[in-house]
Amino acid sequence: MNNAIIPAFESWLNSFSENDWLSAIESIINEVHEVDRNAVRIWMRFFPLELHRFLQSSEDPAEVRRRFLIDGNYDLVGQTDTSHHFLYGHRFWRSVKESIAEASRNFAGEGQSLSDAIRHTAKLAAEAGKTTRDLTAGISAVGLMTLVQVGSEAFQSTAGDIAKRRGIMSKSPDAIVAERKKDDSQGLLGFLRTVDKQWSVNWMTSSESGRFKIFNEQEIASAAASDQSQNWSEKDQRCIEGVIPVECRSASCGTCWVGVLGGEEKLSEVAPRERKQVTLFGYRQPEEPKPYIRLACQAKATGNVTIVIPPWNGVFGKKVYGGVEESELIPATTSAQKNREIVKEAANSKGNA
Repeated sequence: MNNAIIPAFESWLNSFSENDWLSAIESIINEVHEVDRNAVRIWMRFFPLELHRFLQSSEDPAEVRRRFLIDGNYDLVGQTDTSHHFLYGHRFWRSVKESIAEASRNFAGEGQSLSDAIRHTAKLAAEAGKTTRDLTAGISAVGLMTLVQVGSEAFQSTAGDIAKRRGIMSKSPDAIVAERKKDDSQGLLGFLRTVDKQWSVNWMTSSESGRFKIFNEQEIASAAASDQSQNWSEKDQRCIEGVIPVECRSASCGTCWVGVLGGEEKLSEVAPRERKQVTLFGYRQPEEPKPYIRLACQAKATGNVTIVIPPWNGVFGKKVYGGVEESELIPATTSAQKNREIVKEAANSKGNA
């Protein structure tokens, strides 16, 4: 099959802003199966287009990354086939890549809407993957945005490899949705339990072992730090205390941001400080009492929750999006830098002991 992407189609996709993309996602969100509704929204926040463009247009991207305190793998180049493992639709990735090339050859011109381009790609991918369009809609949006950020050459150069389905992700979409809504049993006398109730936070949906226990109304980050079953820093240098990177406990660093795939209704409401700080960091948290982007050090659980951990963190809201006072940016940035120095010093001391 000819997988070449027509330049005019790629240029047209590049004409849209991040807000255009987010609006297009919301316009089709009810056409996405529930299993991937939060997932596709989260992915768009994990790989923000405006940050990508800001860095791309910078004369010294390395210096900008330093000033933004970007830590981890923020760039989609090198993650073309892997960034979306947490979407159910990932299993149709190869079909999506082929369908994007086909959609580019059928490109009708600039009169087409972005949402219709997503729909058309999803239709082609569903036919190729012998599935339904609601299961390819989310991953098709992800595929088109990936093309925008990595470019056609890098997009076409990967094999379209698909991760082996394990754990809950090996189940049907409806079964996954139902599983995410369940809470751990508290036993026969569970109704008498109060503060000693324990739930589960599932952070790696491809494995049954990718979960940790959390007490009722405990912050997610604190619960993650209690799990010392592995040397987390060997897997990710940002993970000093547990599987979730964290440098503070006061919403000052933004390191512990997570996406909530299921169970957001079982988390505490966003307090004013968390909402303001997330805006500062640039993570574009939705204006909802219990949104799908949270700071793990602030979100308290009252039931089972399924999360996904982004591969990077930073502080870029003021420069990339504006709308945040400079006086607010400096203390948070200074605090994050100070926290990072303290954490690294502690880690080095531990390694030299």
